[in-house]
Amino acid sequence: MPDQSYLSWPFFEENHRAWAANVQHVAATLSIDHSDPDAACRSLVSDLGANGILAPTSSDDQSFDVRKLCLAREILAYHDGLADFSFAMQGLGTGAITLFGSEAQKSAWLAKTRKGEAISAFALTEPGSGSDVAHSTMTATLDGDHYVLNGEKTWISNGGIADLYTLFARTGEGTGAKGLSAFIVTPDLNGFEIIERLDTIAPHPLATLRFSDCRIPTSALIGTPGAGFKIAMSVLDVFRTTVAAAALGFARRALDEALERVSSRHVQGAPLFDLQMVQGHIAEMALDVDASALLVYRAAWMRDSGAARVTREAAMAKLFATDQAQTVIDKAVQLFGGDGVRSGTTVEKLYREIRALRIYEGASDVQKVIIARQTATSN
Repeated sequence: MPDQSYLSWPFFEENHRAWAANVQHVAATLSIDHSDPDAACRSLVSDLGANGILAPTSSDDQSFDVRKLCLAREILAYHDGLADFSFAMQGLGTGAITLFGSEAQKSAWLAKTRKGEAISAFALTEPGSGSDVAHSTMTATLDGDHYVLNGEKTWISNGGIADLYTLFARTGEGTGAKGLSAFIVTPDLNGFEIIERLDTIAPHPLATLRFSDCRIPTSALIGTPGAGFKIAMSVLDVFRTTVAAAALGFARRALDEALERVSSRHVQGAPLFDLQMVQGHIAEMALDVDASALLVYRAAWMRDSGAARVTREAAMAKLFATDQAQTVIDKAVQLFGGDGVRSGTTVEKLYREIRALRIYEGASDVQKVIIARQTATSN
């Protein structure tokens, strides 16, 4: 059982503590077969939905309880990376619908994704533009009562298994960020194909999508034409903090694994923990975990308390928590010695899981740019 004493911090209310206990109970009962990531994610979405854990991933009234999202991601990540992934994508993939969707769009999808009856995806990244969203080149050309999609998206989580994709394409209302729009697309459309499945060091369902003269009705537009960049950034403003929470969960698990190792492993007749250098590593790991938690839940609390934007705070949380989780996990691997790199051990799996979090939803260097610009603007 991971330490949850931080739940007594003033960031949380009683309903958050009850929520954390429920997620912890469900997470501890999950049975996950990692041999087939597609099947595992389908099963996880179904199980999480049936147990009510996907409830905070969307809402019909444009609201999110970001603290609940973060608590769920932290706890699920502590137990299993694919469980966290499956939860997170249900929120990220439908975030635009929650915040900007029409009543018809909400009615069609949100209840299904919360119940785990439909899998969602967020299709933003392109082969030639990762974090540079404003210069996306995929097009959506208006043709009567339809838009015609042409282009590719890549590194799309849940690509190949999703039932709906929130997709961003250039509609041309202006240059750069002003000319993007958001759409709902489904995999049954003519002209939509999965052209590549992407393998990574921590296996997840990832794919490259291609759209060739793919026609979608104008009713698939989320919000207004040209609002796509604003929509994408608003969604990331909510969910970027949750990435930091997942990193925190990984780091917390690494610290617990390391504590168990140095307490049970003996060197020269005494526990490894008795070595002062080992104590130094444990102290640094504990410090990084608590500092990350403070940044994560500050950003989540601010968003839940009504702050219009938490761009700076979310970027700080993501940058620090993901970078420091990498450090914490690396220390855990070192403390395990040869067993730390043995395939299939917990710390080895954590080592593979954490690396991607420093890249997706805005790489660490991008977060530094955001923080610097937001800091300069606020002064």
